[in-house]
Amino acid sequence: MKLSAITLDCADPLALASFYQRATGLGLHPKSNADFASLGSEGGLSLGFQRVDGYRAPSWPDPGVPQQLHCCFSVADLDEDEARLVRLGAGRPEHQPNAGRWRVLTDPAGHPFCIVGG
Repeated sequence: MKLSAITLDCADPLALASFYQRATGLGLHPKSNADFASLGSEGGLSLGFQRVDGYRAPSWPDPGVPQQLHCCFSVADLDEDEARLVRLGAGRPEHQPNAGRWRVLTDPAGHPFCIVGG
């Protein structure tokens, strides 16, 4: 068994795919649409985004709406990459459990993700 895709719920798949496309450089699948969009490369793991009516963003670190899943991305420079991602639309929660080693950010739909220094 091989993991082939990770899919995130959201209100606007194309908008969220655009954020991650600019953040990662992954290509947008040509059949992406308003209900489902995905990014990936040949032979690699794809990142999908599916529209969910009534979507509620995670409220991390408050467990009121749990994060349920988060992705981690390796980066060359925590400070530079954090600044770049924030310019692209990422949020930076005040709570940072280990800011010297990784940073917790949120995508425009509220999903927490981490960047980890390499």
